Amino acid sequence: MSYGAQSAFGKPVSISLVGENYAELAAATAEVKEEMTQLAELADVVDNNQEGLREVNINLKEKARYLGLDVQDIVGQVRQGFFGAEAQRLQRGQDEVKVWLRYDDEDRSSVEDLANMRVRFADGRSFPLQEIADLEIQRGVIAINHIDGKREIKIEADIANDDVSVSDVTANLQGEIIPNILQKYSTVSAQYEGQNREQAKSAKSIQTVGSICLALMFFIIALTFRSVGQTLMVFLLIPFAFIGVGWGHAIVGAPISLFSFLGIIALIGILVNDSLVFVSTYNDELRDGKPQMEALYNAGLSRFRPIVLTTVTTFAGLAPLMLEKSLQAQFLIPMAISVSFGLLAATVVILLMLPILLIAINRFRVYRDYFWNGEKPEYREVEPAYRETAPME
Repeated sequence: MSYGAQSAFGKPVSISLVGENYAELAAATAEVKEEMTQLAELADVVDNNQEGLREVNINLKEKARYLGLDVQDIVGQVRQGFFGAEAQRLQRGQDEVKVWLRYDDEDRSSVEDLANMRVRFADGRSFPLQEIADLEIQRGVIAINHIDGKREIKIEADIANDDVSVSDVTANLQGEIIPNILQKYSTVSAQYEGQNREQAKSAKSIQTVGSICLALMFFIIALTFRSVGQTLMVFLLIPFAFIGVGWGHAIVGAPISLFSFLGIIALIGILVNDSLVFVSTYNDELRDGKPQMEALYNAGLSRFRPIVLTTVTTFAGLAPLMLEKSLQAQFLIPMAISVSFGLLAATVVILLMLPILLIAINRFRVYRDYFWNGEKPEYREVEPAYRETAPME
């Protein structure tokens, strides 16, 4: 018996074994289930090739074939004796009564009664069923699943606790355990389903759409700043925020999942917004005629409180969600961790790294013009924001 929560993404671990040879497929399934059961990270390992109710299979002996019987003749008489057959219909007024005949309850209550029932021939002869047929009790099949015309058996499992990384477990199964087992069964192949497949599909979609969104963000910010260099400095801060994401998951003890990456997308938006405010203030100071270093100092001083308050209020708002233990909140906790802890790291990066990067790009422009023109300009003269307000010569 398996207990678990229903998820739109399927089971955490789901593997479909596919093959045309059912004997090899069943043997491979048994070995894979045995290996998965031994993994401490997994629980409730089940497959969809479940046995059904017990059935009695009737196999003819040579004597029955010699007498000219076939399976249909015998099964028909078994059905009539144990289930019943309509003997006649009687009219009782406006009602029609059907008369069915079958063995008495005492004569059809066991397999022994079935073995001793007599199969009759057209010429009046009769033989006990056990003399002309072998009776074999087997489990029936609940369902037969196919993929691309091949028989499929799906093995699924839940994770043992919330600290387990589904990606790591799946990588171990996909890279080592299952390939080693399938080497023995040439007709069997494996397909990886469940949350792993959905996560891969979502990651591929995020990669495509995310690249387009980042390109559009870069283009819009570059138009706002009128500086590709400043825009590039803002985007160079994004990888530093990932440090906070990793630390946050380690502190809380939660594995990185697909929802963590969704939180990273939100984190990038907040980081870019805070950086945009900082750089915009810096450019406004330059337009007011302030020296470059003074403009940078004033921007950091005036933007310190809004940036820190944004971080503190966001972290405080998400803290109850990160501490929530209910099942409904488990999917959102990785997203909250990414946003809150990533924003903590991003705040430090914005207030410390961004000014350093702005100074670096400024010095690069100064020495680039000095090398090209032979005259060293002032630091603020190379900034696009200052040039907008500088008098034309």
